[in-house]
Amino acid sequence: MNDKSHEPHNSEEAPQIPLDELIAIRHKKVADLRQQGINPYPYRFVRTHQVSGLLADFDTLAGSETIVKAAGRIMLKRKMGKSIFADIHDFTGRIQIYFKIDVVGEKAFNLFDLLDLGDLVGVEGSLFVTRTGEKTIRVQNFELLAKAIQPLPDKHAGLVDKEMRYRRRYVDLIVNPEVRETLIKRGQIIRSIRQFLDSRGFLEVETPILQPLYGGGSARPFVTHHNSLDMNLYLRIADELYLKRLIVGGFEKVWEFCKDFRNEGMDRLHNPEFSMVELYWAYADYKDIMALFQELLRQTVWELHGKYKIQYEDYEIDFEPPFKEISMIDAIKEKTGIDLLPLDYAAAETIAKENGIDSDDLINWGKVVEAFFGHFVEPSLIQPTIIKDFPREISPLAKVHRDQPRLAERFELFIGTLETGNAFSELNDPEDQRQRFLDQVAQRQAGDEEAQPYDEDYVMALSYGMPPTGGLGFGIDRLVMLLTNSHSIRDVIFFPQMRPED
Repeated sequence: MNDKSHEPHNSEEAPQIPLDELIAIRHKKVADLRQQGINPYPYRFVRTHQVSGLLADFDTLAGSETIVKAAGRIMLKRKMGKSIFADIHDFTGRIQIYFKIDVVGEKAFNLFDLLDLGDLVGVEGSLFVTRTGEKTIRVQNFELLAKAIQPLPDKHAGLVDKEMRYRRRYVDLIVNPEVRETLIKRGQIIRSIRQFLDSRGFLEVETPILQPLYGGGSARPFVTHHNSLDMNLYLRIADELYLKRLIVGGFEKVWEFCKDFRNEGMDRLHNPEFSMVELYWAYADYKDIMALFQELLRQTVWELHGKYKIQYEDYEIDFEPPFKEISMIDAIKEKTGIDLLPLDYAAAETIAKENGIDSDDLINWGKVVEAFFGHFVEPSLIQPTIIKDFPREISPLAKVHRDQPRLAERFELFIGTLETGNAFSELNDPEDQRQRFLDQVAQRQAGDEEAQPYDEDYVMALSYGMPPTGGLGFGIDRLVMLLTNSHSIRDVIFFPQMRPED
């Protein structure tokens, strides 16, 4: 925010006055109010209506001259002789208020004249329509509810510095209504998902955030220390292994809305703290999950937009199922003409180098296939596309493909080039799972810091018997990005993680 970019609304706060002087003026006003016996931060105000309710029932309320009480933040103020017009905003909308000196009295009129943009007020009066057609409250009494010390950004320049918008989200929400609308839609999306899963018999559960051993994903964890137990714990990177323990315990449909944490870089698609939905369905496989996920997205998009085709950046995305479905191997072959399935690791790595793919971290055949996919295919996946049948080496928690032993029964959904969901036919063979964990340990020893650790208790749980199970995890933040046409994950998180200010 620029020190000089504050909207002037009286002679005392002109835009050329430095910010520290504006703040000093407002501090003095607080002191003056207290000297007059006025509490600038009272305890309570009883409203009869929110702004949206006043506007919805305006004709009835105005016709009966009903006395109403509303509250909001002053966002515009215009003095015209012995009258003052102002706009107040609450969470639901904007309405004009009108002060006339011979109605409110000289003392109250002069007091309101001293108030600033950003101050919160409660008003009482009747409704009428001005000669210009503006629906308005004719104020009879008012009360200062909170004196704003910090001036709001200038309404023309706005709060345009994105870094500052994210750091001062509370100001961003005040001056940029479209930000508030995006975050309201986030809540609507989550509610729609919850209703969808509840209606299909999934039980919402809670699993530990602090875990003695992290797992269920490929990521570096955050580490903390438990003083009483004198042991390190990890913030979960995924909920998967605990939810599948519940399937072992006899639950058949479980899901969790969860906060996960991954100690990785930050960019427009990644925040170290992020929101996920994970669900597990006993006696189902990844094909059942494909159908469920498509219907979940279809219903969520319809409830939010009232249509299946929506705009995301430069693309019109069609969420009407069925989505395109193709194996990872075939998608690579379709783009490059190269069939990696019959090749061994050495041959695949050689071809990767020949095609300009950095091979430093490609420690097995599966990693080579994944790198080919990311380089040649992923950037072209605009319409909802199910990429299925991943290499077994990069899918340590998925069952071996029933027809192709080099692959696993796993799919990811891509929309607008973004990976938005990951699903398996869940591995339930304890000996196979034990060996997969050992393979991950070997990958870690070979330099893969995101390989999963060996989880003996989870193997023990599987040894008691887990039914065939389909599982799905998808990111709420990226889904909200897609459904609100937001470019960055920071735009759809209330308080994104930021580097410390100098």
